[in-house]
Amino acid sequence: MADPRGFLTNTQRILPLRRPVSERLGDWNEVYQDFAEDTLRQQAGRCMDCGIPFCHNGCPLGNLIPEWNDLVRTGRWREAFDRLHATNNFPDFTGRLCPAPCEPACVLGINQPPVTIKQVEYEIVERGFQEGWAEPIRPSVLTGKSVAVVGSGPAGLAAAQQLTRAGHTVTVFERDDRIGGLLRYGIPEFKMEKRILDRRLEQMVGEGTTFQTGVNVGVDLTVEQLRADFDAVVLAGGATAWRDLPVPGRELDGIHQAMEYLPWANRVQAGDLAEPPITAHGKKVVIIGGGDTGADCLGTVHRQGGTCVHQFEIMPRPPEIRDPSTPWPTYPLIMRTTSAHEEGGERVFSVNTEAFTGRDGRVTGLRAHEVRRRGGGFEKVDGTDFELEADLVLLAMGFVGPERSPLLADLGVEFTERGTVARDAEYATAVPGVYVAGDMGRGQSLIVWAIAEGRSAAASVDRYLMGRTALPLPIVSTAAPIR
Repeated sequence: MADPRGFLTNTQRILPLRRPVSERLGDWNEVYQDFAEDTLRQQAGRCMDCGIPFCHNGCPLGNLIPEWNDLVRTGRWREAFDRLHATNNFPDFTGRLCPAPCEPACVLGINQPPVTIKQVEYEIVERGFQEGWAEPIRPSVLTGKSVAVVGSGPAGLAAAQQLTRAGHTVTVFERDDRIGGLLRYGIPEFKMEKRILDRRLEQMVGEGTTFQTGVNVGVDLTVEQLRADFDAVVLAGGATAWRDLPVPGRELDGIHQAMEYLPWANRVQAGDLAEPPITAHGKKVVIIGGGDTGADCLGTVHRQGGTCVHQFEIMPRPPEIRDPSTPWPTYPLIMRTTSAHEEGGERVFSVNTEAFTGRDGRVTGLRAHEVRRRGGGFEKVDGTDFELEADLVLLAMGFVGPERSPLLADLGVEFTERGTVARDAEYATAVPGVYVAGDMGRGQSLIVWAIAEGRSAAASVDRYLMGRTALPLPIVSTAAPIR
């Protein structure tokens, strides 16, 4: 396996270029340009024939990375497509949205730039869809068992596809009007065009999975009905309870949570309405939160025509190179620049917002100050107070766990100290026949963890229903923390 001298003859890590900022700000399409096949195959050839592929450990899905790297290097695309899907239901999602913890774990990365694993993954799955290889995989035998999956984000979709292929009759319930969860209404089009989601859903429908939208389980469909109609339930509703900022002035108009803002832009692109009710057009914008959601807000603000934008982060500015606190093969603490950051705006680190100011009930600005780390928290740096004008403030500070919905209350599930739904190492809750996967049990995390948990929970459900399973068994570490 692998070109034994590939990493010696091709030492340069090459990635696709992003479209010019002036061009991409005029549309909502994905930002990357096409990547030449010969260049990609050379990049795949940099994968070493290392004795212990630490990329496996870096990837929660356990992707067979060295195998499909070598298959791409030798032009065996169909085999690469099959090996990629052996561990990952949706590489078309992760190839766009995953931060690729496999890459900093790459052995080559010890003294060279790591292999471009994520780009190889992306190109394999795109080639597969172009060639028509992503056909529905229908079960050969139906079990007569039925499973309800509540929530249609990546964890719910992964669980549903695995259980459908195992022969169970699976219904996915989504309270929104379209399937996809955060993939549909949280991720902007410029990061993943929704046609990518729709083509995968078409495959799942062809396999026999049923989708019901506009159903708030626990309200529109009672728990009694749910348990009566289905032999098992997978809870995959995500961690949708957002973290707030309870400071003076929070009640002013013009201050919104990120998930009150982002979905409208996607609905405009879907053709549901001409203009979003919350827009950055012509406004001075402050985004509070420096993570991926904040970057999603930033790119959206740029495309809507905000006049200026600041992005606040309470943490200090990360170093430009890997920090000693996160040595190889761990995911590194390092300064990262997304496509949205390239497009403009000012990033402000080590800053805390202490109050919002307003006039006539609407926000006009905020008061803030610099902070420094002290023990496990932050302390104010004296003499650093400042004020900043703002017509629109977006709170992108993450999520604290699942909403305490009627569904969870009526099911009688238990909760952890962190507020997530408690489960054991098999993803089973304290309620027989009820399982939990993804952020609802794990807490806010990465898409790759969500898919891994959906697959693992599906194996546990299959074994619960049938006494055994041929699905990939749960990765025990993904279920932490447990009850």
